[in-house]
Amino acid sequence: MRRLRIAQVAPPLERVPPRMYGGTERVIFELVNELQRRGHEVVLFASGDSDVPCELVPTVPQALRPTGFGADAAPYFLQTMQQVLEQADDFDLIHSHLEWHSLLLARATRTPVVSTFHGRLDFPFARRLFEDQPPGLVAISQSQCRVHPTVPFSVVHNGLSLAGAPFERRRTDDLCFVGRVAQEKGILDAIEVARLTGRKLRIAAKIGPIPAEYAFYKDVFLPALDRADVEFLGEVPPDERDQLMASAYAFLMPGLWPEPFGLVAIEALACGTPIIARRAGALPEIIRHGVDGFFADDVDHMAFVLDQVVDLDRMAIRESVLERFSAVRMTDGYESVYERVLEERASADAAVAIPSVGRGRDALASRTADGHIPVGPGRLDGGQPNRQTRLGTTVTPLTAARSSGALRVASPPLVRPLGPRLPRPAPPASIATDATYLPSVGDDARVDRTAQALDRVFERLDPGRPAAADQGPDIVAAGADEASEEG
Repeated sequence: MRRLRIAQVAPPLERVPPRMYGGTERVIFELVNELQRRGHEVVLFASGDSDVPCELVPTVPQALRPTGFGADAAPYFLQTMQQVLEQADDFDLIHSHLEWHSLLLARATRTPVVSTFHGRLDFPFARRLFEDQPPGLVAISQSQCRVHPTVPFSVVHNGLSLAGAPFERRRTDDLCFVGRVAQEKGILDAIEVARLTGRKLRIAAKIGPIPAEYAFYKDVFLPALDRADVEFLGEVPPDERDQLMASAYAFLMPGLWPEPFGLVAIEALACGTPIIARRAGALPEIIRHGVDGFFADDVDHMAFVLDQVVDLDRMAIRESVLERFSAVRMTDGYESVYERVLEERASADAAVAIPSVGRGRDALASRTADGHIPVGPGRLDGGQPNRQTRLGTTVTPLTAARSSGALRVASPPLVRPLGPRLPRPAPPASIATDATYLPSVGDDARVDRTAQALDRVFERLDPGRPAAADQGPDIVAAGADEASEEG
């Protein structure tokens, strides 16, 4: 694949890589490393305390969660989007990991966007958001995106550099649980399995910062520790966590929560540790029943199959997961997605042919009587790039009008492609052309919906701010400075 300049956009919640808990950020770190190794130029938008082998654009001084932040993070996500959009034209491609905010980001820039969803997709609002989905959507498992069968997701399983995971031939008889202290993770069922089997359970788990999670920890989890032989270690560093998994007889994943992937599962298997789990979420895509461990229906069933773990080949478990879920294989998948998204954008631009009317400012001389520039979402110069990058620059009606002084633009704009709803007339008869002018169907409606979505976000930050629809023909960019200050 040709070398690209890629913006990787991480949530501002955890540093990249995380010091403790943080699956999404670990995946981003692995992807950044491998893309850099392959010769791509990567710029990471992430918290300022991140430590990565590429250019870093700080979105917050420090990651939010380790500071105890438990409030609504939406303003910080919006601030991250603003920073990305201000530099969007400098990239060949943007890869966003901002979950649902990625949909708005993709609609707000002409730079191709790949959007990876790391969380659940089965929310009530999801169908409406996916009705007019942008290209480049990625799920991290078949299970995760199965709830939206008509949405064209690409599936790229997560991967890690797992070769350094510890492997212990001599194991203890202990059971192990790693994750969060949360009811949906099945942590109480893990304690019950330990009680039923008489085995010690060692728990390394993060206590959530939000009130409901802390209440569960204090009022439910702590009293349950007396039911069995349990050692609660709290949240531990990665090397201690890996050693804990490597020395365990078996790893427990008894949660009913539909794991979008289950990163901790491949970490346990890389240590050669078999897994006992419920058949939930993406775990059947990772765990081979009877080979890597066993699926069970309830705690009694889990206690029953534990005796069969001794017959499993732990080295074969390790070797398989290192091949199936490596960072190299994950990056291969993302490069395929990048290439397809860029090819689809190039094909779309070619299909909407633009009259060849010269280059640079000479092209702006041909306007309709009302002063608008007769261009669609293609290049003004008949296909020749006017900016020296690897892929060339796509010139939109807005950027062309801005360079000619036809628009009054707040600087820096929050969303470049928004602005006056430019009519798309056929080119004047005076312009000689051998190309057919094909307006991009639905672009105006998509811009309108994006503006409305931004209005709703800004309303939360500044209830007195005028709506985008009330701001006349100027670009919908006012509010960027306020959002930055308030975020």
